[in-house]
Amino acid sequence: MLETLQLGFAQLSQTEVLISLVAGSFLGIVIGAIPGVGPGVGIVLLLPLTYTMDPLAGITLLMGLYAAGWYGGAIPAITINTPGTGVNVLTTYDGHPMAKSGEPQRALSLAYASSFFGGIFAVVVLMVAAWPLASLAKYLTSADLGMAALLAMVLVVVAHRGSELASFAMLGVGLFVSTIGLETAYGSPRYTFGSIWMMGGVPLISMILGLFALSQAFTLIFSTRDIDRTDTEVNRKILGGFLEILRYPKVLFRSAGFGVGMGVLPGVGEFLAQFFSYTTARAGSKEPKSFGRGAPEGIIASETANNAVPPAALVPLLALGIPGEAFTAMMLTVFIVHGVDPGPTLFDEHRGFVAGLYLSLFIMNFIIVGILLAGTRWIAKLATIDDRLLGVIIMCLVMVGTFSRNYRLTDTLIAIAFGVLGFALRRANIPMVPLILGLVLGPIMERYFRQGIGGAAGDLTIFVTRPVSLVFLIVIIALLAMAGRNVVRRLRAA
Repeated sequence: MLETLQLGFAQLSQTEVLISLVAGSFLGIVIGAIPGVGPGVGIVLLLPLTYTMDPLAGITLLMGLYAAGWYGGAIPAITINTPGTGVNVLTTYDGHPMAKSGEPQRALSLAYASSFFGGIFAVVVLMVAAWPLASLAKYLTSADLGMAALLAMVLVVVAHRGSELASFAMLGVGLFVSTIGLETAYGSPRYTFGSIWMMGGVPLISMILGLFALSQAFTLIFSTRDIDRTDTEVNRKILGGFLEILRYPKVLFRSAGFGVGMGVLPGVGEFLAQFFSYTTARAGSKEPKSFGRGAPEGIIASETANNAVPPAALVPLLALGIPGEAFTAMMLTVFIVHGVDPGPTLFDEHRGFVAGLYLSLFIMNFIIVGILLAGTRWIAKLATIDDRLLGVIIMCLVMVGTFSRNYRLTDTLIAIAFGVLGFALRRANIPMVPLILGLVLGPIMERYFRQGIGGAAGDLTIFVTRPVSLVFLIVIIALLAMAGRNVVRRLRAA
C-alpha cells in the first residue's frame, strides 16, 4: 500500500498531470453549470487534445470534466430550477424549493457535501475492487472476454427500458460502422465501396463530435429557454451542509452504494442510480411528504448517487478493458492511442499509472469542492449565458477540432452528417449511447471472438465448454428473454 502511494505521488508530481487535474476540475464545474452543455460535450471537444498528452494527464483531464460536471450541474438546478446536466434533474425537486424558501446556500452546501461523499466513497471502492478483479481476469480466456463484451452490449440495450428496440437498432448501427475499413486479420476492405479515404474506417473523433457536440449545438441554437438573472444570487456561506449530511448516514451510504453498483454495470449510469436512491430515501423517510418541497434527504440522495458513478464506471474499463458507457468508451480511445492496454495486464505493466490515477481521482474531489466554495457566486452567473451563443461556439469548435485532427475536409463532413443524425435522434428521444458503444465494443468483441475461435481450432463449442463464458451466455439469454417479454407486453397493451 505504501509503495502504491509513493508511485501515485511520483506520477502526480509531474507538472502536466497537476495542470490537468486543476484544469479538468475547473472546466467541468464551468461546463456543468451551463444548462444544456454538460460534461459530455466538454469531454468530446477536448478528446483530440488528450491524444497529444501523457496518458495519465489526458485521462485525469477527462475524469475531471466527467466528475466535476455533476457538481456544477447542481448550481442551476438549485438556483433557477434548470438542471445543468441531465443527471441533476432530481436535484431540482428539493433543491429549488429549498432555495425559493430563502435557503439557497443550504441547498448548495448539501449538494456539494453529498457529491463529495459520493465521489470519495466510489474512489475507495475503485481502489479496493479493481485490483482484485484484474487479478481474477488474468484467468479469463479470449472466449470469456469476448462473451463479456457481448454481455456489456446486451446490458446497454436492456438498461434503456421502454426503448429496447430503438437501442438494439442503434447498437446494430454502431456495430456496422465499426466494420467499415480494412479488417485487422487479413487486411481486406469492408464496405469501403472503392473509396480510399474510407479504408481507415469512420473516424471515431468525427463520429463522437458529431453525435454529442454538434447535435447539442443544434439543440441549443433552437432553444427557447428563458432565465431570470436575479435567481442566481448566492453568497459564499455554504459550509454548513458538510456537517448536516452526517445526520442522514443511512441515506448517504445507501445512495453511494446505488451509485457504485449502477456505475459498475454497463449501460446503467447516473440517472437510474439517482432514481433508486431518491425513491428509497423517500420510502424510508419519517417525513415522505416533505420530498419535493425542500427535503434535505432528497438533495443528499440525488447528489450522492450521481457523483459515485464516475469512479465506479472505471472498474470494468481498468480491470477488463471493457467500457460500460459512452464516456468511458471515449477514455478507452486515449488508452489505445498511447499504447496502454486496459485490462488485467494494466496493473502489472503500468502500476505507476494506476496508482497515479487513483490518487488523482481522490484529490480531485477536494480541488472541486475548493473551487466551488470560493467561486459559487460567480459560477452561478454562467447559467444566464444565451443558449444560441453557446451553440454557435460549440459548432465552431467542432469544425476546428475535426479538421485539425487529420486536415481532411471529409472528417468534418462526417461530423456534420452524424451531427444531423444525432439531432434527429435527440428530437425523437432515441438513445445514442448504444451507437457509440457498438462502435467501440465492436472491434473488441470481434478480436476476442477471433482469438477464441482460432485457439479452439474453429470449435464454436468453446463458448459453452468454458464455465465463465457459459455463465455469461446464460445471463445474456436471460436478459434478452426478459427484454423480449417486456416489449411484447407493451405491444399488447398498446
